Amino acid sequence: MRHVTITPVETRSQQRRFLRLPWELYRDTPQWVPPLLQVARRQMGFVWHPFYDRGRSRSFLATRGGGDIGRITAIVNEAHNERHRERLGFFGFFECVDDAEAAEGLFTAARAWLRAEGMTAIRGPANPSLNYECGLLVDGFHLPPQFMMTYNHRWYERLILDNGFAPVQDLFAFWGTLDMLATLDPKLAAMNESVVERFGVKIRPLDTFRFAEEVATYLDIYNRSMGATWGFVPLSQSEVTSIAAELRHLIVPELALFAEIDRKPVGACFCLLDYNPRIKAISGRLFPFGFIRLLANRRAIKSMRAMTTNVIPEYQAWGIGLTLMVALLPALQEWGMREVEFSWVLESNHLSRRTLERGGALRTKTFRLYQDGEPVALA
Repeated sequence: MRHVTITPVETRSQQRRFLRLPWELYRDTPQWVPPLLQVARRQMGFVWHPFYDRGRSRSFLATRGGGDIGRITAIVNEAHNERHRERLGFFGFFECVDDAEAAEGLFTAARAWLRAEGMTAIRGPANPSLNYECGLLVDGFHLPPQFMMTYNHRWYERLILDNGFAPVQDLFAFWGTLDMLATLDPKLAAMNESVVERFGVKIRPLDTFRFAEEVATYLDIYNRSMGATWGFVPLSQSEVTSIAAELRHLIVPELALFAEIDRKPVGACFCLLDYNPRIKAISGRLFPFGFIRLLANRRAIKSMRAMTTNVIPEYQAWGIGLTLMVALLPALQEWGMREVEFSWVLESNHLSRRTLERGGALRTKTFRLYQDGEPVALA
């Protein structure tokens, strides 16, 4: 058998090969959904993306007999290391055939580059950080991914473990139908009524006429609410602006809500329709006509992803998140929504997990992050 060659990605031709490899690896996997090519190219750093204003990366291809069989990106996230005071590198965009030599070569190359950059441990997968797609699917392979969630082959975990990594944190996806959400645990329903009465909570949808201002408000809530979360790094203003520009035409205002007390925003929930079946139909290509097919007759989409529910620290654990979710119900009923995936929820986020479980949501998928040791603390 011919040996594996590991090559750094440097040319546009190599970038195209890196980007297109999953189409070959998943051609016989009906659950897989391709990425939006335009978005993936930016997140990989092949064209400008604001993440790389504070980060840098090096990508590698594994080749055998003239054919590409694997890929990986080694990532330095300076914002993470400054916030957490450690020398931690990341790996992302990992794809590989079931080949131990190819996987070993990819991880060896990623480690060597990260060590040369001063990193002393590696965590992943992060594409390119925990604020984007991240985690390796380890349970729920029979289900297709929801919008902006990962999917991978079963053997990836074995390849990662065999290369010296160990699990460090799980992320869960919960699923529910509208009927399940509408029949809340009576205790939760009473809690919601108490929260609304006690704090005078007002719920409103996102105002598309003040889109830039609303994005800034959401950024403030998101960054303040997530401060104590495992592995969290605040999104920069330029990252939020970039994400908002990518999602602006995909957002349904009544599925993006703000909670206010005395006209002060204290919480927000953000949901997106599951565009993945349409992305699969256009094979990830928005141009020349994919964008039209993506957005046409959105009312026909009856599945969505509840991405985040965030509450600023002084109101956390008081049920504001529950109030936001209850406020969504009329909009979901009017839309005719059939099912919702809540993803992702950290295993260490006991409050969110407990609320979803008490509300009847079912855990359907598990994603996992891995690490190859403890990073050395920054001096």
